[in-house]
Amino acid sequence: MRDLQNPKAIWLKAVLFVFLGLASAALILAELPNWRVAGLLALAIWSFCRAYYFAFYVVERYLDPSYRFSGLLSLGRYLLRRKT
Repeated sequence: MRDLQNPKAIWLKAVLFVFLGLASAALILAELPNWRVAGLLALAIWSFCRAYYFAFYVVERYLDPSYRFSGLLSLGRYLLRRKT
């Protein structure tokens, strides 16, 4: 798969991700409207964002600057193949 290079397409992709996340969160809260579910949902979203940041920024900048990941599958293959 080739890299996405069109700036308008990149912005559209970002907007669609935000819309999808907001719509999903809204539907979950509509199904179970209470503060506990809202807090757990916010915690889950924050945790996955931090894990994604770690997977791509921290690993590439601090743990193995020579390796470039192209996605989560690439990261998984890297972790399975790497030497400890």
